[in-house]
Amino acid sequence: MAKPVRVTVWNEFRHEKKNKEIAAIYPDGMHAAIASHLNAAGGMKARTATLDEPDHGLTEDVLAGTDVLIWWGHMAHGEVREEIVDRVQSHVIAGMGIILLHSAHFSKIFRRLMGTTCSLKWREVAEKEILWCTKPGHPITEGLPDPIILEHTEMYGEFFDVPEPEETIFISHFAGGEVFRSGCTWRRGAGKVFYFRPGHETYPIFKDPNVLKVIENACRWEAPAGRQDITVSHRGEIGWFEKQK
Repeated sequence: MAKPVRVTVWNEFRHEKKNKEIAAIYPDGMHAAIASHLNAAGGMKARTATLDEPDHGLTEDVLAGTDVLIWWGHMAHGEVREEIVDRVQSHVIAGMGIILLHSAHFSKIFRRLMGTTCSLKWREVAEKEILWCTKPGHPITEGLPDPIILEHTEMYGEFFDVPEPEETIFISHFAGGEVFRSGCTWRRGAGKVFYFRPGHETYPIFKDPNVLKVIENACRWEAPAGRQDITVSHRGEIGWFEKQK
């Protein structure tokens, strides 16, 4: 019997505590809504972690027991400690998958992994988003309609300052004419990275079955066979490899 994919859903969990309208949509937090879906999907075991927990909920033990880390952040990117960013990055390089949702484009960990500003255009007027599939047959698109339509959301538009994606899974179109690369993948070391755009906190995006299915599919696709012991820096000397025998 296959082992379940172990997922940790990380969230700042600040908006839900400060804004009554957002709390009404996500009374237990966006992280809880996502984790609940994953635990009901079968073949996955999801837990949650939040910013205000010790080590932001991302201890070495937690990350060592995580196949895929999901990250949502917005209003408190600057509060994430650098040593935690280092820790997450090292686990991604060793094989842990990471999924960045919506405003996590400005998170410290995404900027670290991308090496760019990750800036973009935005507008919030509750407009329709149409997500077109650009990679039919990809595991992330399994069981999903084409297009995916979200009636009310926040616009993100190009230029999106990220390295050229290895795969662009979805492109979004908005009422103002903007387009956006809304589902992108990269590899960093042995780990897979997936950025997925939908998820603004004032709309029930993480209650949309298609959005949750994308996240579910991405978790299954990113789950590693195991961790790799990768040396990212080594001061070489003649014959050093002989000493490893």
